[in-house]
Amino acid sequence: MTEPSFIDCIKIQVRSGKGGKGAVHFRREKYIPFGGPDGGDGGKGGNIVLRGSRNYRTLLHLKSKYHIFAAPGEAGSGKLNHGKDGKDETIELPIGTVVFDGETGEFIIDIKYDKQEIVLLKGGKGGKGNNYFKSATNQTPKYSQPGEPYEEKQIVFQLKLLADVGLVGFPNAGKSTLLSVISAAKPKIADYAFTTLEPNLGIVNVRDSHTFVMADIPGIIEGASKGKGLGIHFLSHIERNSLLLFMISSDTKDITNEYKILLKELACYNSELLNKQRILAISKSDLLDEELENTIKKELPTNVPHIFISSFTQKGIPVLKDLLWEKLNKQKFYEVKSIVNRSMSCEQFKR
Repeated sequence: MTEPSFIDCIKIQVRSGKGGKGAVHFRREKYIPFGGPDGGDGGKGGNIVLRGSRNYRTLLHLKSKYHIFAAPGEAGSGKLNHGKDGKDETIELPIGTVVFDGETGEFIIDIKYDKQEIVLLKGGKGGKGNNYFKSATNQTPKYSQPGEPYEEKQIVFQLKLLADVGLVGFPNAGKSTLLSVISAAKPKIADYAFTTLEPNLGIVNVRDSHTFVMADIPGIIEGASKGKGLGIHFLSHIERNSLLLFMISSDTKDITNEYKILLKELACYNSELLNKQRILAISKSDLLDEELENTIKKELPTNVPHIFISSFTQKGIPVLKDLLWEKLNKQKFYEVKSIVNRSMSCEQFKR
């Protein structure tokens, strides 16, 4: 069996470094037999740091990392020498990774951009040496502080793909074929269900001057939101797509019913997915003549734009790319307008 090239969920035990112990030491030199305390402080333990990185598209690099422990701080020593701080452990994550507590399931952070950083677990502070405790009434303290303890957690990292357009449909709807035709992506293509076992990304060029990212997500089946088939394992990737391109094969017995089933599975998983822009593409339309195509048009849902396409003959492909680009730009316009409106409201409030 070949090794998986795509990992989107992984659990790791992480631990910060313990603080170093402060030193109990007294100055002893020639001609100074009874010097005062000079025990140095212990070093700080290393942090566990999470950092977003555009260099990764998957969690595969963490596959063998069952434990990630930061280094402890070193103990202090005489002559006021402070212990060395423990080295931080930085975990680099693909953009679009969501981090959860592995025991409680509590949401921790969403990695949204490159070089985004968060200190997940803080290293323990180093203990104070006995020099810190000297006073007029206690000139020879014979004690110091131990370093603060480390923090430890089980963490779950879950990757959700970031793409402009997500392909949604049952197995064998032609999603992988479409992606291979309109981008440089080379997903596995075959005439059986669940050919796509991992998400594929492709960059689509529009009229030689614009691009957008399309994600081919493994096929959904009825009951996927309850874990059937590939289940919710891949439904999570749809959450990060700006626009959903539903694909249904022209040889489907009831296209409208299949579209409703797909909507139902998305709604059962996360009802907010229904707020995303949608386009319905009838694939393999090279099998249709004009009369049959017109018959199917009358049965299609009226609340979603539709287009007949064929990856084999290129029918409707240029129009589809233009339509997707238009819808994406329209959405970005409204997002920018919303941000501007919120900004204006804040300014008015300040005045």
